[in-house]
Amino acid sequence: MSITAAADGSALGNPGPAGWAWYIDETTWRAGGWPHGTNNMGELKAVLDLLEATAADADQHLRILCDSQYVINSVTKWMPGWKRKGWRKKDGKPVLNVELLKDIDRALAGRSVEFEWVKGHSGHALNEAADRRANAAATAFSRGRDPECGPGYRAAAAAVPADEPADDLFSLLDRTAPEPSRCSSAGEETVLVADAPGATSFEQVTSRELALLSDALRADPPSAAELLHPEFTEIGASGRRYDREEILAALAPVPGLRAEELVAEEIVPGAVLLQYTTVGPHGTAHRSSLWVRTRDRWLLRHHQGTPVDPR
Repeated sequence: MSITAAADGSALGNPGPAGWAWYIDETTWRAGGWPHGTNNMGELKAVLDLLEATAADADQHLRILCDSQYVINSVTKWMPGWKRKGWRKKDGKPVLNVELLKDIDRALAGRSVEFEWVKGHSGHALNEAADRRANAAATAFSRGRDPECGPGYRAAAAAVPADEPADDLFSLLDRTAPEPSRCSSAGEETVLVADAPGATSFEQVTSRELALLSDALRADPPSAAELLHPEFTEIGASGRRYDREEILAALAPVPGLRAEELVAEEIVPGAVLLQYTTVGPHGTAHRSSLWVRTRDRWLLRHHQGTPVDPR
């Protein structure tokens, strides 16, 4: 089996209010953007979000339709050389949009992905659908409104047996497909995680942990992915180890969940251990999360939860 999707970006003024979108069909698409960005940023973000959204079906071949030669050449031709040179071009200058490209490089690992160029604005149905949504997102930001982000990718939730037992907080607590949520994009972390001026490292880490517990972020796995380290792992309540892709594929809201007694400790410079207790519909658990500072961003590196025996 294979998945075919179109990915596109848009920027009004370039740079200016920017949007991105990928499209598979009317029930499977997603869009987002930024108040200020470039067309190339939108094109890359659309590809990245598509790769992360379809990670649950990583065993299927993914065919990505793009009208951007920049994206196709960057990923299929230039990226290996940029990596060898420390993400610098032949002239020694830094590669533009390097963080998006690094994330795409990580998301491609182990995947069967094919890029196909299509001419933009030529009546190609999937490309036109993605273009309309990317442009609508950019237009929404230009008017100070939130864009319509779409239903997302539902295959992960549909593929999980309903009677499979729950395991842990960031993995398998809830099997219900999430409702559509407002969109968030790379570089837009403050939309869902807003640090107060002068916030300490402990306060920043705590706010991010609480965001990952919230229904809003758990209904939006691509946005949650921006808070997880590329090598994130979790030890579930059953003792099973989960990787980043497995967690994002199963992430869903857990109504009624609350955190209590949060205590943060810096164990070494740039690493904070957060310990707390959660109480919710699946019982009480003691939890530990290790956050590390990477390129001036706090990312969750490891999580573990231990259920509290009710007896």
